[in-house]
Amino acid sequence: MMTQFRMGIGCAVMLLGLALGLPTTAYGQEVATSDPSIQLPSVRLAMQESLKAGEFSGSVTAVLHRGELVHLHANGLADIESGRPMDVNTRFSIASMTKPIAATGLMMLVEAGQIAIDDSVATYLPAFANVRMENGEELQRSITIRDVLTHTSGLAGSQAVPSTLAEAVDKLAGGTLRFQPGSKWQYSAGLNVAGRIIEVVSQMPLEDYMEQRIFRPLQMSDTTFYPTKANQEQLATIYRPGDMPGSLIPTPNHIIDLDDIRGPSPSGGLISTASDLLKFYRMILDGGTTATGMRIIDRETIDSMTTPVTGDLVTGFTPGNAWGLGWCVLVEPQGVTAMLNPGTFGHGGAFGTQGWIDPVTETVYVLLIQRTKFGNSDASDVRRSFQSAAANELEITYTKMLSTSLP
Repeated sequence: MMTQFRMGIGCAVMLLGLALGLPTTAYGQEVATSDPSIQLPSVRLAMQESLKAGEFSGSVTAVLHRGELVHLHANGLADIESGRPMDVNTRFSIASMTKPIAATGLMMLVEAGQIAIDDSVATYLPAFANVRMENGEELQRSITIRDVLTHTSGLAGSQAVPSTLAEAVDKLAGGTLRFQPGSKWQYSAGLNVAGRIIEVVSQMPLEDYMEQRIFRPLQMSDTTFYPTKANQEQLATIYRPGDMPGSLIPTPNHIIDLDDIRGPSPSGGLISTASDLLKFYRMILDGGTTATGMRIIDRETIDSMTTPVTGDLVTGFTPGNAWGLGWCVLVEPQGVTAMLNPGTFGHGGAFGTQGWIDPVTETVYVLLIQRTKFGNSDASDVRRSFQSAAANELEITYTKMLSTSLP
């Protein structure tokens, strides 16, 4: 019912800003820091309730709908100990939200004909020619690029990059496989392998390739694998639950040691902001072009990334999902995803961050918090309340607009 309604509202979205009392500025222009007028009130209230419950120290939430920024709001504190307030420009460790961005970088090489999605990884990284099964079985086929993008490679090992990306990936190649490539889904460091293939084929360090091909063209000036000292001071602190209900204790960032960053992690190493992420997601939603019309990647390539390719394999951290090429794709909405439409795609992060694109309603949902040891981030109550509040408020607004505009 909701899906059918949303697909039929058409031009009603043009009245959204007026109905909500929001600015109708298209995203891409400057947005005032912590501007309280750019908000969906129900989202603000939902996040305040989660804040009071001790779910996090602070949050930044953003919603982009059909090219319009309808919500960008900061809530709480970026650092409790110093009292530093959360700001819409606060930087976050986005953890595994890095994966679809890195996958997009790899797919640019596929699009250019420099690699093929079903090529053997060993073609580019010879160390994988000798990979073995942990149970001693004979390997039925080699690991492909498709396998590392879909977590069906069987690779075991850490996603961390404690030295160089080349050394981290060589260590993966020296391990054993948990299962035959393509036979199961298990979350892995496959995107580290993808990132290393980018370096070998492009003959550039991963951070330089991503800067030149994605971050600079999209003007994602606050997104980096290597935050400066000033950037680090703007990072939100990560917290874990304390002994007392609702209390929070600061904890080190186990993905990025800010005192000794050595190699870029395409599995989870990016620092970013809500505004930068919206630029990337909007480009993906718009079929590969920027707000100014610059083409970053072809629509056909985006479609290949965001179409399920894992068949009947059980994937993901919530039910009803499948996997595309670097992206989680929603097939059967339910539970925490019930307010979204089939075909919605995105990714979460270890610290509670979430970014999802609903192509049916042309809506982007970005949730940025920094917490750990709260359980499954993809299935969190915070994610559910944020998405539900945003989707429901948009729905109610459209209903009111239609009822007053009909003759």
